[in-house]
Amino acid sequence: MNGTDVQRSVAPGVRLGHVSFVWRPWPVLVTLLLAAATFLVFCLSIGVGDFPIALPRVIATILGRGERVDQFVIMDLRMPRALAGLIVGIALGASGAITQSIARNPLASPDVLGITQGAGAVAVFLLTVSGGTAAAIAGSAGVSAAALAGGLGTGLLVYFLAWRRGIDGFRLILIGIAVSAAMQAITNWLLVTADIKDVARSQAWLVGSLDGRSWDEVGVALGCTVVLIAVVAGVAFQFRPMHFGDEVAAGLGVRYSAVRAVMLLCAVLLAGVAVSAAGPVPFVALVAPQVAMRLVRCPTPPLVASGLVGALLLIGSDVVARTALPVTLPVGVVTAAIGGPFLVYLLVRANLRRVA
Repeated sequence: MNGTDVQRSVAPGVRLGHVSFVWRPWPVLVTLLLAAATFLVFCLSIGVGDFPIALPRVIATILGRGERVDQFVIMDLRMPRALAGLIVGIALGASGAITQSIARNPLASPDVLGITQGAGAVAVFLLTVSGGTAAAIAGSAGVSAAALAGGLGTGLLVYFLAWRRGIDGFRLILIGIAVSAAMQAITNWLLVTADIKDVARSQAWLVGSLDGRSWDEVGVALGCTVVLIAVVAGVAFQFRPMHFGDEVAAGLGVRYSAVRAVMLLCAVLLAGVAVSAAGPVPFVALVAPQVAMRLVRCPTPPLVASGLVGALLLIGSDVVARTALPVTLPVGVVTAAIGGPFLVYLLVRANLRRVA
C-alpha cells in the first residue's frame, strides 16, 4: 500500500476553530435515515387508534396546522404515549450502548446486569406493601421515583461488587446476572405474598407498557433524559479512547476510572428513567446497540444511532402490539418476542467465534 492508498483509507479531518473531528459520511447518512424513519414511525403511532388519522394530517397537526378535532385527539390523547415511547427507546438504546462499550461485550445491557430487575423489584414493593397503601399515597410519580431509585441502587451494587482494581467486562456480566436473579426472586416473593389486586397491578407494570402515560410523567422522563444525554455527550470525547484499552487511554491523558464511573452512572440512570416511565421493557437495550453498530459499520456501539434504533424499535413494537392482534398487548410482549431470538443469535455467534 503506497502513500496515496493510505490517504484514501483514512477519513478526512475537519477543523472548526479549536474543534476538530473526523468526517465519516456513512455513519452520518445512516443516522439521518434512522432519524427520519423514527419520525415517520412516531407519526404512524399517533395515527393508529379507534379514530384513525392519516399520516399527512398527523404531520400537519404536529406542525401546528391541523384541524381542531385532530389537535385534541393527537396532542391531548395520543401524544403522551408516543413521546413516552420515543424517550424510553432513546434512553434504553443509549444505556445499552454505554454498558456494552464499557464491558466490551454485546451481552452487557441493563436487562442482563440486573438494573431493570432492581428497578422493578423496588416498584413492586411499593405497589404491594401495606396492601398497596403506599402506592396509593405516593401515586404514579412515587412509583416512578421508586423504580428510578431501585435501578440506581442496583447499578451501584453491581459496580461495587464487580470492582477489583478496575472493571472487567466478564466479571461485570457474571455479577450482574447474579444480582438480576436475586432481584427477580425478591419480585416473585412479593407477588406471591401480596393481595391479588396488587399482583394484577404489578404484573401489568412489570411487562412494560406505554398505556396511560400522562404529560407529567413524560415531562419528568424527558427532562431527566435530556440532562443525562448532555452529560454523556460532554464525557464522550474522553470516553472514546477507552475503546482501545485503559493503557492507551491513560497514555492520552484520560482519567479512565473516573470517566468509566460517570458513563456507567449515566447508563444506570437512563435505564432507571426508562423503567420509571414505562416499566421494565425487555431487550431494547440489548438489541438496539448491536443493530446500530451493524448499520453504521462501527466497531463499537454508536450512542446516537443506538438511541434512534431503540426509539424506532420501541415505537414500532407499540404499533404492532396495538394492531397485529384483536387484543391490545403491552409493548414489552413484542420486544421480548424480538429480543429473545436475537439473544440466542448473539450467543450462537459468540460460541462460533470461540470455536473458530
